[in-house]
Amino acid sequence: METAFLITAFATLFVVIDPPGLIPMFIALTPGMTAEQRRVIGGRACVIAIFILTMFGLLGEAVLSVIGISMSAFRIAGGILLFLTALDMLFERRTQRREGQTTNADHDPSVFPIAIPLIAGPGAIATMILLVGEAGGTWQGTLTVHLVMIFVVFLAFLLFLIAGPLERLLGRVGTVVITRLLGMLLAALSVQFVIDGIKGTGLIG
Repeated sequence: METAFLITAFATLFVVIDPPGLIPMFIALTPGMTAEQRRVIGGRACVIAIFILTMFGLLGEAVLSVIGISMSAFRIAGGILLFLTALDMLFERRTQRREGQTTNADHDPSVFPIAIPLIAGPGAIATMILLVGEAGGTWQGTLTVHLVMIFVVFLAFLLFLIAGPLERLLGRVGTVVITRLLGMLLAALSVQFVIDGIKGTGLIG
């Protein structure tokens, strides 16, 4: 597997899942809980998210074939979806929407909204299908994409463990700056997905 693809897969999944951006929501969803309680909830949410993303990574393209959607069309649609996610990050709508979901959270928010849709949201699901398609359908490429996904989700879990101190360290300004930078990167990557999709249709060389 080429190093360039490995870097692209990591960068795309990291930006879409956005582990640093999950910290404020995780803290808001676990108010007054001990470090051990937060560890259990964070671990359960990450395991569930990995399972969901793995299922879509393995079966997503087969489902597309059954319903007659080409991979090129899905690349274009997925790229547009990721671009909209990038706009949300750049203009802070994504954070506001995530924070709005905390008001209806149950006592145990590990399944909803942490696992779904904060970690394994539409953008992450679309990204898994796109990256597996970009890997060329080989088992090595598919395995690489899933290992990268697991690593990114594991990073999110590690950040959950240090959410309190890290939030105090970054502050509001630091969190906003990181979100904007990740949004710019995601915008560029999403445009590349659209270009690759259009190339796949044969409209451009």
